Amino acid sequence: MPTEQNDPQACIAFSMKRVFHDLKFCSKPVGTKKLTKSFGWDTNESFLQHDVHALCRFLLDNLESTMKNTPVQNTIPNLFQGKMKSYIRCKNVKFESRREELFYDIQLNVKGKLDSKSLIF
Repeated sequence: MPTEQNDPQACIAFSMKRVFHDLKFCSKPVGTKKLTKSFGWDTNESFLQHDVHALCRFLLDNLESTMKNTPVQNTIPNLFQGKMKSYIRCKNVKFESRREELFYDIQLNVKGKLDSKSLIF
């Protein structure tokens, strides 16, 4: 993924690349302050609890934007995008509707599980 033309302080892709590089090649613990700063978060905000779904969307949207007009521009859609087809046919009126929508995430109900906590245990 191209990161050379971007400001390293503000580029999430560059900051992620640096963290993964350091995890692989450094023997010391790897800090994430620069990555957190690239999100636009200050020190206080990094201690707040963030929704994992919102963070995932934030990261994927940012990475997809960074990859635009490059040879890897379709990577995020190829990995995460799906298509949903909706079909509605009225019983009492002569009407049919077909629609195709793109999605990046989908909510699934798991039979017998009422909440996310019960899914874990």
